[in-house]
Amino acid sequence: MKINALSVIIILTFLACNQPQIKVNDTVLKINGTWKLVSSLCITKGDTVNTSPSKKVEMIKIINDTHFAFFKHNLNKGKGVEEVYDSGSGTYLINGNNYIEHLEYCSAREWENHDFKFILKLKNDTLIQSGIEKLVTLKVDREIVEIYVRKK
Repeated sequence: MKINALSVIIILTFLACNQPQIKVNDTVLKINGTWKLVSSLCITKGDTVNTSPSKKVEMIKIINDTHFAFFKHNLNKGKGVEEVYDSGSGTYLINGNNYIEHLEYCSAREWENHDFKFILKLKNDTLIQSGIEKLVTLKVDREIVEIYVRKK
C-alpha cells in the first residue's frame, strides 16, 4: 500500500512540474485554466479606448500545457444589435512572465500565423495580459491590456 501512495505522489509531482507557470520573485504561478475577460483597453498613438465587452458579450480564454484558445460571442445567440462571434487558437511560449502567442487559427483569417508578445501578471484569480499587437499588412499597431478572472 505504501508503494501505491508513493507512486501517486510521484505522478502528481511530475504533472505539476509540467504545467505552464509564471515565476515571479521565486513564486510559481500556474496559468492553466479557463479565464473570463472582464476588462480590456486598447491604446493607439497615446489614445486609450475601453474595449471591455458589454454585458451582452462574453469572452473566455482557455490555456492548457501547450495551446491557448479564445472565444467571444454575444449572449443572445447571434441575434440583436451586438451580433458577434470571434475565435482563435494556437501555441504559446512562456519564459518567466514573458508570453508569446502564435495565432494559428482565427475567425479573422488575416491574423493567422502571426506572433504576439505579452507580459503576464497573475494575482490570485486575476490574470493581466499586456503587450503590443502589430500587423503591418493590416496597419494595426496598438497596445492592449486585458484583465481576466479564472472561471471556477
